[in-house]
Amino acid sequence: MSDSATLEHQSSTLMERFRKLYGQDSLLVQAPGRVNLIGEHTDYNEGFVFPAAIGFQTQIAIGKRPDRQMVITSENYGERVEYDLANLPHTRRDHWSDYVVGVVNLMEKMLGGLPGANLLLHGNVPQGAGLSSSASLEVAVCKAFLELSAKTMEGVTIALLCQQAENEFVGARCGIMDQFISVHGKQNHALRLDCRTLEYRLLPIPGDVRLVICNTMVRHSLAGGEYNERRAECETAARFFAERIPGVKSLRDITLEDYEKFGGLMPAVIRKRCHHILTENLRVLQAAEALQAADLGLFGRLMGSSHASLRDDFEVSCEELDLMVELAAGQEGVYGARMTGGGFGGCTINLVQGKHVEAFQKGVAAGYQKATGRAPEIYVSSAANGASRLA
Repeated sequence: MSDSATLEHQSSTLMERFRKLYGQDSLLVQAPGRVNLIGEHTDYNEGFVFPAAIGFQTQIAIGKRPDRQMVITSENYGERVEYDLANLPHTRRDHWSDYVVGVVNLMEKMLGGLPGANLLLHGNVPQGAGLSSSASLEVAVCKAFLELSAKTMEGVTIALLCQQAENEFVGARCGIMDQFISVHGKQNHALRLDCRTLEYRLLPIPGDVRLVICNTMVRHSLAGGEYNERRAECETAARFFAERIPGVKSLRDITLEDYEKFGGLMPAVIRKRCHHILTENLRVLQAAEALQAADLGLFGRLMGSSHASLRDDFEVSCEELDLMVELAAGQEGVYGARMTGGGFGGCTINLVQGKHVEAFQKGVAAGYQKATGRAPEIYVSSAANGASRLA
C-alpha cells in the first residue's frame, strides 16, 4: 500500500471510530513530527537549523459540541479527560493532556469563543525518540480548533503559539524549530530556518534519498539536566562576548574572528561550547547550499563534521550514538549520518539511497544488537507535508 493510500485508510478508520465513540461526524487534521538533518543546539542561540517533517504524525478527529466542554480521548494512552473551556486549568497536571490544554488556553485568549468539542487523538510519532511527538500534538490541536471554528491564523503565529504553550504551560524550554517545521514542512523538501528572524527556505531532497532514523533505544538519565546546563553555558558565552563587543545578544552575533580574538580568555569548557555553535551555524548554511546543488556528498560530510562537533565540543553524544554513526558509515549507499536531537541517547539521522535502505537497516540493526544486546528501532521516511486538514 502506498504512503498516500495508507494515510487515507488511517484517516477513514479514525473518523469511523470517532463516530462510534461520540455518535457524530467529524473533521480530521494531521500534524507531523520532524527530524533535524543538521543544526543541533543552535535554535536557542538564535541560529540556523535544517529540519524536515517526517511521515509520522498526530491525527485528530474533532466534532462540535452544543456546550462549552472539551472532551479528549487518546487512543495512544487509552484515556478520556474532560475540561470546561470557560474554566481551563492555569497550571499543568503533568499529564499528556497538558499539551492540549496549553494550546487551547492560548487560543481562547487570542481568538476567544472557541466552540466546545469532542476530540479523538491518535499518533504514530515514536515517543521519547526526539522526533517531536509533543510539537506534532500541539500543532494538530491548534489546527483542529481552527478548522472547527472556521477561524484563521498565520502559520508563523501557530508555531509561536504552540511553542509558548510548551514553554509556559508544559514547562519545557524548547526552541521554535519543532513547531515551525510541523506547520511549514513540505513533501520532499527540507527547511532551512533562521531561528531569530523566522525567515525560512525550502530546499528539495532528491527523490531517491530516504531519511532513515535509527533509535538507539537508550535515554541516559542525565539528558534533561545536561540540556539545561548546555543552555546556561551558551548564555555564559554570550554574556562574555557582550561585555567586549557592542550589540551582541546571543552567540548568533559572534563570528569566528571574534572567537579567535577573545576565545582564549574564556574557560575551556565554555570555549568548546561556543566553538560548536559557531561552526554548526556555518555548517547549516553550507548544507543548504549543498542541497540546492544536489551535492549529497558534501551534505553528508557536513553531517559527519556536525556529529564530531557534538561529540567533542558540545559533549552531548554517547557511546550508543557514536556506535550507530560508525555502523552507518560502513553501509553502502549512505551519504551521511549524525546524532539528531538533544543527545545522550535517542536517534541518529541517516541520508540513504532508496535502493540501499533495506540492506542498510539489516546491517545497522545486526551490528548494533551484536555490540549492545539491544535491538534498535529503525524508521524510514521521506520528507512530508506540514499540518493539514485531511477530511
